[in-house]
Amino acid sequence: MIVWKPFAAALCALALAGCASFPTTAARVDQAKPAAPALTIQSWTTGQGAKVLFVPSDALPMLDVRLVMNAGGARDGDQPGLASMTSALLGEGAEGLTVDDIARGFEDRGASFSTGSYQDMGVISLRTLSRPEWRDDAVNLLARVIGSPSFPQDALDRVRTRALQGLKMDRQVPGPQVEKAFQKVVFGDHPYGHADDGTLESLPGITRADVSRFYQRYYAAGNAVIALVGDVSREQAEAIAARLSEALPEGGPASPLPRAQRLTERTVEHIDFPSNQTHILIGNQATWRGNPDHAALYVGNYILGGGGFASLLTQQVREEHGYVYGVSSYFQPMAGGGPFRLQLQTANDNADQALALTMGILRDFIADGPTQEQLDNAKANILGRRALETADNSDIIGQLGAIGFYDLPLDYLQRFNEQVEAVTVADIRNAFQRALDADKLAIVSIGPRAPDVPQGAQDEIQGQNQ
Repeated sequence: MIVWKPFAAALCALALAGCASFPTTAARVDQAKPAAPALTIQSWTTGQGAKVLFVPSDALPMLDVRLVMNAGGARDGDQPGLASMTSALLGEGAEGLTVDDIARGFEDRGASFSTGSYQDMGVISLRTLSRPEWRDDAVNLLARVIGSPSFPQDALDRVRTRALQGLKMDRQVPGPQVEKAFQKVVFGDHPYGHADDGTLESLPGITRADVSRFYQRYYAAGNAVIALVGDVSREQAEAIAARLSEALPEGGPASPLPRAQRLTERTVEHIDFPSNQTHILIGNQATWRGNPDHAALYVGNYILGGGGFASLLTQQVREEHGYVYGVSSYFQPMAGGGPFRLQLQTANDNADQALALTMGILRDFIADGPTQEQLDNAKANILGRRALETADNSDIIGQLGAIGFYDLPLDYLQRFNEQVEAVTVADIRNAFQRALDADKLAIVSIGPRAPDVPQGAQDEIQGQNQ
């Protein structure tokens, strides 16, 4: 082994010398910055109006396909749960294919197929081997599944029963109940204000005709984004996108959602529930996709409650005072708006103090923003983490779907890194003051009794001093 040490050392030195950007001294390490995610995104539109985003990648002999439709729960209308039911029924049957035929067809080709439904979007995903003898069959099967779904009655009944059982189970635990109450309080009659998974009253009334109508309107080619990542050429990607686009119903994009309005006064709601913990949600309509303050809000929230154990809320409410089991916050930008949500779970006896302390920290942060040291640490953590967000194809496909769906610039990932680096303390303070008013927030709780809600800044200061 000793004989090989000089050779190994020389080989290592040669390798490092070949990496001009590799930091080889302490000074260069200090100056090094995480690289922005660098993706060369190609984009075009199919003849049927579907937007396509493609990133070639030969890292693995795989192809990831994701269709993102403007077909989420916000399109339910007066039938809560319709979008979710439609999504769940895709893959349960197609013209000439049973659910077993579909499942076995993908499995025999080493492919995986899935669907999902969210507030803004319906998602269809395929992962397959990229060699033509496997890929082409998997793509053709996907085209049949999404192009001629049969929505069989027995599958509808089964999916509905499962959904109803889930809703009944939700009534036995506090988390889902307070989540739905918060959503209703913050968004009211806006399309984001109802439960995406439906209600015990709405689900029984959804018929095959309703599902078929929803599919024909919102799964149309002109309402779709097709994202492709993997070991295929541009020519092959165009053929795959065209095959899938041609299979979908004809139709154009869904109409834009109205912008959600903010609460104009403090709104308090409590749900009585016999639990050992009190769950509390605090927030308001605060942002939207395309908000110019997005980077400042993102970085600021990382410092406030989005950075795990490094966040102010965790350090003070959990670590210093021991009031909560968990506390966090985030902004959720969507097409028609997006809430700020601050959530905590605490022992019932600590609910009053935990709420007062949390509200005080939030009020102070809105007024003053972070310190420069907090901002510097947050930027380093965020940029370091984002360098891993395009580490593999499954990460990239999610980014592509969002970029296409929300009509973001193709260099969005690189641009966002630059915006994060440029954020100042003043930017965060100003953005939070534009987004939030501590006296006009929803406070929704569930537990054996309603926590005492601070009546203003003085009560919150007292809570911080306890």
